[in-house]
Amino acid sequence: MAMSTMQRLTGIALYAGTVLLAAWLLSAAISEECFNFVNMIYGSIIGRIILFCYTWALLHHMAGGIRHFIWDMGAAMEKHTASKIAWATLIFSLVATVLVWVIGYSVR
Repeated sequence: MAMSTMQRLTGIALYAGTVLLAAWLLSAAISEECFNFVNMIYGSIIGRIILFCYTWALLHHMAGGIRHFIWDMGAAMEKHTASKIAWATLIFSLVATVLVWVIGYSVR
């Protein structure tokens, strides 16, 4: 039940994150000053925390979608297997988020 709630919450967070992405792209189309201002906001500690959470929401929602796809195929429906897949979804999303950010900073 908790993972079902998280799936819905991450979906809502992705809507908000998409608005941030659209604002970033729009600022690039408006002017260099506007783009620099938005980059300054996103580059702040609060902005980076929000972007980190957006990355986690994206990866968690993706993993949850794969979990639901597996269930739609009729596999892993037993209670203990479903619980293991739910934990795997959470662990994957956390590890993948950190990995994406480490790689992002290393190539920056």
